[in-house]
Amino acid sequence: MKKLIRYLFFCCTIGTFIVLQSCEEEAELQVFPLSADIFHSVSDKQVAFTALMHSAVTWSWDFGDGQTSNEENPVHIYDEGGYYVATLTATDSEGNTATADVNLAIALTPYALLTGDHTKPDYDGKTWKLSAAHSANDKLVNSDASLTLLDESIEYLPTGAFDLYLGLKEAYNDEFTFYNDGSYKHDTKDGSSFGGIVYAMVMQQFGLSSITKTGGEAVFGADAFALSTYAPEENATFTFAENEDFSIPTIPGFATGVNSLNIPIVTYSDVMTIDFPNSTEFVGIKDFHQKVIVEEITDNSMRLVMFLTLSPDAIVNQDPLIALSTTAMILSFEVVE
Repeated sequence: MKKLIRYLFFCCTIGTFIVLQSCEEEAELQVFPLSADIFHSVSDKQVAFTALMHSAVTWSWDFGDGQTSNEENPVHIYDEGGYYVATLTATDSEGNTATADVNLAIALTPYALLTGDHTKPDYDGKTWKLSAAHSANDKLVNSDASLTLLDESIEYLPTGAFDLYLGLKEAYNDEFTFYNDGSYKHDTKDGSSFGGIVYAMVMQQFGLSSITKTGGEAVFGADAFALSTYAPEENATFTFAENEDFSIPTIPGFATGVNSLNIPIVTYSDVMTIDFPNSTEFVGIKDFHQKVIVEEITDNSMRLVMFLTLSPDAIVNQDPLIALSTTAMILSFEVVE
């Protein structure tokens, strides 16, 4: 009986060893199919890439900025901030390839924040509109060097100010789309745009526009703003300066100097600007002065300073038309999703 038990134990042990050995050999022979994935970490303009893959023997990286690498886990520094698509192509010993890519937002510049992620397949610019919610930074100010309050009793514009106090709720309708290639689209939604009444009256006098609605008498004692017809310009473009000294004609009391025509000007130093050269286009408010200052911009909001001429006495020349800025509006914009 003892011999039988020892024999059975020996057989079981040998059988178990054979099964385990067979499994180990199977595991050693198993080959995973070629695959590729990317892990990355970003620090300012530097990106550390890690190739996560099976069975690859070579790696080819395209960082999306014209630079490449054949390292397995490269570290790359981008020269400029912006949106990029980094692509990894892995190859196995039989010549098969697998590809993976990753979308990157690197040290986004103000221009990238303005125009959006152009690397997306469905990219159609980035669209903004005036925010009816406003903010504590939205103000009506003088066009002097310090942008002082126009009325000390009105420290900021409340929610829905253009509707509540001007009766011009349509001011919030227009949508403004900026594209990475510098093109620009404007959708009025209703065929009219919001601006200063002096400009609207001059354009109507020239037969270039028609005033459809006015507002502001209850606040200013006379209508100061208007809605007037406007047909957006096709194939419009814009320019963006991240840092420049911007001078604009202003009334003598606000001037910091004069230009070559001896016109009083005020200069704002080291500011971001958006302009629409050789165009009728604008952003936010339609007036004589198309160039605006970008006070702040994030991924979902921006704040612009837009200049107006609210007194007919500030038009100092008809040909060429020269209007001195008297006022500015600091307004918040939000992204249209």
